[in-house]
Amino acid sequence: MTGRFGAYGGRYVPETLIPALEELASTYDRLAADPSFRAEYDGLLADYVGRPTPLSEAPRLSEAVGARVLLKREDLNHTGAHKINNALGQVLLARRMGKRRIIAETGAGRHGVATATVCARFGLACVVYMGEEDMARQALNVFRMRLLGAEVRPVTSGTRTLKDATSEAIRDWVTNVETTHYIIGSVVGPEPYPRLVRDLQSVIGREARRQCLERTGALPRTVVACVGGGSNAVGIWTAFLADAAVELVGVEAAGSGVENGRHSASLLAGRPGVLHGSLSYLLQDADGQVSPAHSLAPGLDYPGVGPEHAALKDAGRARYVAVSDAEALDAFHRLSRLEGVIPALESAHAVAWVLGQAGRWQPGSVVVVNLSGRGDKDVAAVAALEDRAP
Repeated sequence: MTGRFGAYGGRYVPETLIPALEELASTYDRLAADPSFRAEYDGLLADYVGRPTPLSEAPRLSEAVGARVLLKREDLNHTGAHKINNALGQVLLARRMGKRRIIAETGAGRHGVATATVCARFGLACVVYMGEEDMARQALNVFRMRLLGAEVRPVTSGTRTLKDATSEAIRDWVTNVETTHYIIGSVVGPEPYPRLVRDLQSVIGREARRQCLERTGALPRTVVACVGGGSNAVGIWTAFLADAAVELVGVEAAGSGVENGRHSASLLAGRPGVLHGSLSYLLQDADGQVSPAHSLAPGLDYPGVGPEHAALKDAGRARYVAVSDAEALDAFHRLSRLEGVIPALESAHAVAWVLGQAGRWQPGSVVVVNLSGRGDKDVAAVAALEDRAP
C-alpha cells in the first residue's frame, strides 16, 4: 500500500508518529477483511446511526432547476451529519488497538459531536480541539460535546479555526501517541487516514447508487457535494468513479471572492504543498507559507484538501467549482423554504451551485446532491449575521 493518490498523499510527520500510523494501517487492513468487524460496524450503522439514509425527492427544487434533483439525506443520521460514519468506524479500530483516549479536531462541530458521541457510547476519554472563532460560531455544538462528556479545548493560535485545531490535535498526539488515537475527521492527513476515512464514508455512495437505480432505473447525470477536506464528496463519489457518464462536481467555498484572497478554494486557487502530514493542493503565499482560509461555513474554512481530490482534479475525473458566502446563504434560505429542509451551511454550497445551474440539464436528468449535514447548528450564526446586516 503506497499511501499515494498519484503524486499526492504520503506521510510527512514526526518520526514519533510513524509506529502509530503503521499500527493503524495494519489494524485497518486486517479488520477490513474481518467479517466480525464488518458485522459489528454495519450493525451499529443500522441500529445506532440510523442507516440507510433516504434519497429524497426535491420536487420544488427540481422545478426551480429544471432537472430531477434528489437529496442524499446525511442530515438524518444520528448527530445530524455524515461525520458519524467515520467516527464510529475509527472508534471501533481504536478499541481493537487498546487505545482508551480519543482526540479529534473540529470546525463546524459535527465531527466533534460525532466523536464525543461514539466515545460516550463506548466509555472512552475524549478531547476535542476547536478554534475559538469556530467555538463562537458553533456554540450549540460546543455545548453538545461537553454534554456528551468530552473536553473541548479552545485553540487561540493562528486564525483560531480548523487548521489551527488540527495542528493542536497533532501536537497532542505526538505527546500521547502510546495511549491515544487521533480520529481525523476528513480525507486529509498522513497515510492511512485519506483511504481509511474514504472507505468509512463510502457507505454514502453505495446507498445512493443503489437507491438511484431503484428509484429511477438509471445512474444520475451529476453527483454534487461540497468540498472542504472532502470526505462527504469522496464518500458519495467512490461508488460512481468507474462510471464515466456520471459527472462529479465538488463545490468549494469562494468566501467573499477568490479574486480577493478571502476564500477556501484550495483546488481552484491553491498549488501543491504539504499540510498536516500529506501532499495536496493548499492555499499558500509566494514563500510557501500557508495562507489563511475563509468561509461562512466553518467546516469548509480550511486551506487544504484531501489528496485524493488533488488526484481527481489532475486526472479531470471530477470538476471543482466555487460558491460565495452570499450564494450559500441564499441557498440556505431557499432550500428551507422550497423543501422544508434546513441544510448545513457547508451543504448549502452544493445546493447553491445546483440552483445557479438552472437550465443546464436536459429535462428528466437526475442530479444527486449530498446533503452532508443539517443546519440547526448554523441557525443562530445566520440570525446574528442577518441582524447585523444593514
